[in-house]
Amino acid sequence: MTRTHRLALANLWVAVLAFGVASAMALMQALSRANLELPWRSAKLYYLSVTAHGTLTALVFTTFFIMALGYVVAARALDRPLAGERLGWLSFWTALLGTLAVVAAILSGRATVLYTFYPPLKAHPAFYIGATLLIVGSWGWCAVMLRSYRAWRRENLSAPVPLAMHGMLATVIIWLIATVGVAAEVLLLLIPWSLGLTRTVDPLLARTLFWYFGHPLVYFWLLPAYVVWYTVLPKAAGGKLFSDPLARLVFVMFIVLSTPVGFHHQFMDPGISAGWKLFHTVNTLWILFPSFVTAFTVIASLEVAGRMRGATGLFDWIKTLPWGDPLVSSVVLSMLLFAIGGFGGAVNASFGMNAMVHNTAWVQGHFHLTVGSAVALTFMGVAYWLLPKLTGRNLELDLLARVQPYLWFVGMLLFSVSNHVTGLLGMPRRIYDASYGGSAIAESWRALTGLSAVGGLLLFASAGFFMLVMIGTGLAGKKAPQAAVEFAEPLEPPGPRAALFDRLGLWTAVAVVLVIAAYGYPLVRLLAMPRFGSPPFTPF
Repeated sequence: MTRTHRLALANLWVAVLAFGVASAMALMQALSRANLELPWRSAKLYYLSVTAHGTLTALVFTTFFIMALGYVVAARALDRPLAGERLGWLSFWTALLGTLAVVAAILSGRATVLYTFYPPLKAHPAFYIGATLLIVGSWGWCAVMLRSYRAWRRENLSAPVPLAMHGMLATVIIWLIATVGVAAEVLLLLIPWSLGLTRTVDPLLARTLFWYFGHPLVYFWLLPAYVVWYTVLPKAAGGKLFSDPLARLVFVMFIVLSTPVGFHHQFMDPGISAGWKLFHTVNTLWILFPSFVTAFTVIASLEVAGRMRGATGLFDWIKTLPWGDPLVSSVVLSMLLFAIGGFGGAVNASFGMNAMVHNTAWVQGHFHLTVGSAVALTFMGVAYWLLPKLTGRNLELDLLARVQPYLWFVGMLLFSVSNHVTGLLGMPRRIYDASYGGSAIAESWRALTGLSAVGGLLLFASAGFFMLVMIGTGLAGKKAPQAAVEFAEPLEPPGPRAALFDRLGLWTAVAVVLVIAAYGYPLVRLLAMPRFGSPPFTPF
C-alpha cells in the first residue's frame, strides 16, 4: 500500500463512518414523519437527528469522500507522487478534529440548528468552530491538488491535463470560490455571536452569505460524480468516452456558473430586490445546460460500450451493459434519479413556481434526488470500486453489493416522489408532527407519509448493506493482487480544442468577475441598510 493509498483510505473511512451514522439518523426521521408511535420519539430528538443527518451527509461524508477520490485521481491521472503529502495529512487531521467537534455539539443537544445553521437559531461555539476547521482542512486538500497539478504542468508544458484531473481541478476552484461566503458568515458573524462577543446577528446577511456558498456546494458534490461518470463508468462498462472536449466544456461551465445563483434560494426573503433575484434565476437556468450535455455524452458512452460488447440493434445495447457490476448499476441508477431531480430543480429556480413549493416537502424530495442519489449513490458505487484497489482485498459480501443499488433506487423513488406530491399538497418540510392535530388537510397526507416511511426503510436497509460490505471488506476481505486505477479512453484524442478548456486560470478569472457582478452591489446594499439584529434563539 502506497503512502497516497493510506491518505486516501483514511479519508474514505471517515466518509463511510459518517454516512453510517447519518443513515441511522435518517431512519428515525422517516418513521417519525409517518406519525408512528415510537417510545423514543420526541421533537427534541427529531430535530437533533435532522441536524446530524444533514450535517454528516451534506458536509462530512461528501467532503471526506471527495478528498479521498481526489488524491487517487491526482496520483493516478498525473502518474506522479502527490506534491505536499504531509500537508494532506495535516489537512485530514484538521478536518477530522473539526468533524468531531461538530458531532459532539450536535449529539449533546447544543447545536440543533439544522445543516443550514440559520440564525437566529444558535449553536454552541464548538459547532461553528468545528465547521470552520472542516473547511480549513478541505482548503489544505485543495492546496495539495493544485501543487500536484503545477508540478505535473512544469514537466508537461504542452500536454492536455488528463480529463479526470481536469474535473477535480474544477471541483477545487468551485470550492475555493464558494467557501469564501461561508467562511465570512462563520468567522465574522456566527462565532463572535455564539461566544457572546456580539449581542445580535443579522439573519438576512447570514442567509445571503450561506447561500453564496450553499448552492455551489451542490456542484462541489456533483463534479466528482461527473468525473466518475465521464472517466470511470465507460471503462467499467467495457467501452470508451464518447467525447473528451464535451466533458471539458462541462467542467468549465460549472466553474463559471456555479456561484452566482444563490438568490434563487432566497426568493421569499425581503431585502433583496426582484431584479437581482431575476439575474440569479437566469444564471441558474443556464447551469442546467452542462447537465444536459452530460446526459447526452454519458448515454452515448454507454451505447458505445454496449456496441463494443456486441450489441447491434437500436436499443439492445442497454441489456448488454454489466448490470451486475455495482459500480455500473450505482452510477446508471443515480443518473436516472438525478434526471427526475433535475426537472424539480427547474421548478425551484422559477420564481412563480418556487412560491408554490417553497419550504414544503417538495424541497426535501428534490434534495434527496441530488445529494441523496446523483452524489451518494455514485459515491457508494465508487467505494465498491475503490476500496479493493486501496486495500488489496477482494470485495466481501458481493451479493449485497449487487443488490444494494437497486434497493436504494426503489427506496428513493418511494421517498422522493411521495415528498414531491405532499409538498404540492401543502405539507411543510422539517416538521416533527405531520398530523397537525387531526387537520383534514393533513389527513390527506397520511398515505403518502406512510409511503415515504416505507421508502425510508428501504433506504436504511440499502445503507446497511453498503456498510456491511465496506466493513466486511476492510476487516475480512481476502488478499488479492492490487488492481490499478484505470480511466476510460476517449473515442478520439482531445486535440487542440482541449487547450482552451485547459486554461483554468482564465475561466477562474471569468468566474470571479461574474461573482462580483452578481453579489457585489447586493452585499454593499445589505451592509448599508439600517439593520436590526436578532438575539439568539435556542429551541431545546
